[in-house]
Amino acid sequence: MLFLKKQYFDAIRAGTKTTTLRYWQSRQVKPGSVHWVRGLGQLHVKSVQIVEFNELTDADARRDGFESLDDLKRTLEEYYPTETRNGRDLYLLEFEYLSK
Repeated sequence: MLFLKKQYFDAIRAGTKTTTLRYWQSRQVKPGSVHWVRGLGQLHVKSVQIVEFNELTDADARRDGFESLDDLKRTLEEYYPTETRNGRDLYLLEFEYLSK
């Protein structure tokens, strides 16, 4: 199951948010899987890969629905304070919105 904040639903529906980043101890979803997100609908996970925080780009930020890399990094640090990231990898999930 994937959880996404309601504030991102419109961008997902519009196709301007096609990725999400998660700090996990191990991969929690598989490429090709379909997940129901309450209040949004179905998402098809296209790919899942480990990325480095310091190697994120402006293009990554735009695909994640942010206007800038600084905004994306600030939000990640807010959602995942340093102490919660220890021992976890940063996963980039690419998805497509299927339906309601």
